[in-house]
Amino acid sequence: MGVPHTRPVGMTSHATRPELIKKKSWFDKVQVPGSAAALLELRLGESGHDAVGFAVHVPHYLAQTAYPAAGLAALEAVVDTTGLVLPTEGLRKAAARTDAEIAEQVSGNEEVEKVVRALEQQYDAFAGAAERENLLAETQNMPTADELAAQFERFLAEQDGPDSSQT
Repeated sequence: MGVPHTRPVGMTSHATRPELIKKKSWFDKVQVPGSAAALLELRLGESGHDAVGFAVHVPHYLAQTAYPAAGLAALEAVVDTTGLVLPTEGLRKAAARTDAEIAEQVSGNEEVEKVVRALEQQYDAFAGAAERENLLAETQNMPTADELAAQFERFLAEQDGPDSSQT
C-alpha cells in the first residue's frame, strides 16, 4: 500500500458480521480480488459462523522483504479480537531491529527520502481528513433557501444591464 514505514502500521479488518470488527478502518468499503480465504469467510458467514480477517497495510516498497511490524500488527489484532494471550516480544524486537535497518538504508539516499516524505505528507493529510466529521474547515451556518434565492436574484439583477439585449 502507498503508506510510509514511518507511520503506524494500518489495517483493514473484514468479518462475516460488521459488529465483529473492533477497530474501524479508514475505508468504508474496499473491493479486492477474490481468494480462497475470502470465499471461506463468505461461506462461514452464510453458514452462521463468525469469521474475522485482517489486511495489514505494508508499505509498497517493503512488500518483498521481511517486515515484522506487519506481523506484529496482525498478531496484536488477533489478540485484541479473540482475547487470546499470545507472545509478541519476539516480533516486537524483530520489528524494532528492522525499523532501525530501514531508517539506516533510507538515510542519506535523497531520492528515497523524498519518496518517504511525500508518502508521509499524503498519509498525514488522509489521516487528518479521516478524523474530521466533515470536509469543511470549520463549522458554519448554511444559508436558508430564501437567503440563497435572494442572493441569486441579486446576481441575476446585476446581469441585466444595457448590454444584455445585445447577446
